[in-house]
Amino acid sequence: MKIYLSEHANPILVRYLNARGYKISYVYSTSYTYDAVSSHPDIYLCQVGFRKIFYGNAEQLGFEYPDNVKFNAVVMGNYFIHNTHFTSPDLLNEAKRLEKKIINVEQGYTKCNMAVINDSTAITSDKGIAKALESTGIDLLVIEPGHVRLRGQSSGFIGGASGRVGNEMIFHGNLSAHPDFDRIVDFLKKYQCNFKYFEEFELEDIGSIIEA
Repeated sequence: MKIYLSEHANPILVRYLNARGYKISYVYSTSYTYDAVSSHPDIYLCQVGFRKIFYGNAEQLGFEYPDNVKFNAVVMGNYFIHNTHFTSPDLLNEAKRLEKKIINVEQGYTKCNMAVINDSTAITSDKGIAKALESTGIDLLVIEPGHVRLRGQSSGFIGGASGRVGNEMIFHGNLSAHPDFDRIVDFLKKYQCNFKYFEEFELEDIGSIIEA
């Protein structure tokens, strides 16, 4: 299996993935968007349908928010979660073609804000996303915002600092330093999801760990 990963991912995570036989496809910084997120996979990639990846490029993305979030959507089972004002028309049309139920949220950095555990379970720090998903049946753990590093910014998001890889949620850094660590662990155990984090470095948003 392939993992899309920022070039700035910590080498400890890279070694962990390599040891498990994953092929890493690095996302390198571009001039399409501002530096803090310019190597983030979830800015350029969104998977919808079976192994179908949509790619953002210079013609589709703008440098500043919200023009840089056209592919920053979330697919969970039958749901396509995004900001309707910002999403790429091509990506949205594919979601509609596949008859996904479209859920609009105010947060343009939708994927950054959601750590997806499975098709019906996720973690977020965004109360607006939580409210929008109240009637969907998705079980959403809402955690305290912040406590995630993002280069050049005041803070990042839990979704951008994690990803589901195989049967395991992997967190890019020391999840145990997060004030909601115990709640997150209990939530993962509730859904029998294995997890891995790395105490050697700070929890950091790298634009998600995307398995495809």
